[in-house]
Amino acid sequence: MSRFIQGDSLKIMSTFPDNAIDFILTDPPYLVDFTDRSGRSIANDKNDDWLLPACQQMFRVLKPNSLMISFYGWNRVEKFVDAWKKSGFRVVGHLVFKKNYASKKAFLGYSHESAYLLAKGHPLMPKKPIKDVQAWQYTGNLYHPTQKPVSCLQLLIESFTQPHDIVLDPFAGSGATCIAAALSARRYIGIELLPEYHTIGQQRIAALRNRQVA
Repeated sequence: MSRFIQGDSLKIMSTFPDNAIDFILTDPPYLVDFTDRSGRSIANDKNDDWLLPACQQMFRVLKPNSLMISFYGWNRVEKFVDAWKKSGFRVVGHLVFKKNYASKKAFLGYSHESAYLLAKGHPLMPKKPIKDVQAWQYTGNLYHPTQKPVSCLQLLIESFTQPHDIVLDPFAGSGATCIAAALSARRYIGIELLPEYHTIGQQRIAALRNRQVA
């Protein structure tokens, strides 16, 4: 079942049946036209034309009474919240990941990442809820300009899913969500538009499989 697909997530998700996915964990473009120090950029980070259609597809494919966690750009929060609500999601929680460094300095030293916990329907409450403030592990962004740490994603997956559940990431970058799902004994579907990041993700997943076999 697990697969990491290269292509347009809107087109690919449109082929999925309704109510097929147990959990969505994703890190979409933040709509800020980001370029890192080495010149790497992210597709579809300049406009929000894709945002509402993508959220509608995610809501459609997610099982009733299930959850999605989405990172977002804090200075574009109104666009993300509007798209989530228009698609049918309810906001049921907010996560802050505290960094021990500032990734940017302007009016403030920006030293955190944020994600919303969103519900389709009325999921069961977890027996042991995790705290809404968590530590962040620095990745160095070796594989992707906005690379998320596998350890943080694995915590979220194990907190909100059961073994063998299907985890979807429609903006999978270099495959961190897929790796976190595999380490948690969950199935995964990752989708990445840009071939260069998809290739890196495939290599990371293959390396993980080789370690597990060995």
